[in-house]
Amino acid sequence: MDRLPDTELVLVPGGTLITDTPEEGRALAMLMARHTIHNIQPDLDVLKEGRKTYASDPDSLIASSQVIAIEFQTIAAANNYWRKA
Repeated sequence: MDRLPDTELVLVPGGTLITDTPEEGRALAMLMARHTIHNIQPDLDVLKEGRKTYASDPDSLIASSQVIAIEFQTIAAANNYWRKA
């Protein structure tokens, strides 16, 4: 099995939700979504095989976008919506 190392199976990369900008927050949301998928399916061969199906399925792509949006909402709240002090 081609598996990601356990050190890569972190749910919050960098250990914090705090980012300097909304752009960094959005990038973190996308990274967290990928890490979630890797934690659910750590076998890279299985994961890559499944891409053939979901990469061209509009419903799967929309569902992925929804996961990222939820992650971004969480990050935005943690950053107090990037209000200036």
